[in-house]
Amino acid sequence: MGENKFLLRRCCCCGSLRTGTLVAGIGAIILSIFTIIIIVLNMLGIINVQLRMIVLDSFLSEFVIQIILIVNLCVTIILSILLIVGTIKRNFYLMMPWVLLGGMLIIGLLVSVIITAINFYTNDDNLNGTLWLILGLIAFCIYTYMWLVTYSFFYQIWQEARRGAYTKDPFRRGW
Repeated sequence: MGENKFLLRRCCCCGSLRTGTLVAGIGAIILSIFTIIIIVLNMLGIINVQLRMIVLDSFLSEFVIQIILIVNLCVTIILSILLIVGTIKRNFYLMMPWVLLGGMLIIGLLVSVIITAINFYTNDDNLNGTLWLILGLIAFCIYTYMWLVTYSFFYQIWQEARRGAYTKDPFRRGW
């Protein structure tokens, strides 16, 4: 694993990459379910949350945007389940969709945080702009770290499959 300097050896200095990957998958499921609940409560009028999409806001209704978000969150839950199963079975093919989607979401999260903060600042709402920027960047860092943990474990399993996970060392005695 020395060929890629971004690969991690441990999760949070003392946990295994496998455990960190399972935490990332379970965390994604929990956050997705929580967000779906918030969206449904918003659709029912129980709470009032303004949900926006950067590109689609101008020509889609809020209801359609909420449905799109719920579908995306359901896909995230499915991919997270595949990640968990792939982690347990050490199958990098099952992990690959989550790793690919997660890499794209890192960019989307950063863009979303910056654009939302800019919107607050342009509306002279400096407090919310600053809070959004600080909390958003913290969330971005945590998400990026958990993706790196998952990618590192994915890469480790991929390398094992490539070379043969149970290949004996020819230099050991008794070979």
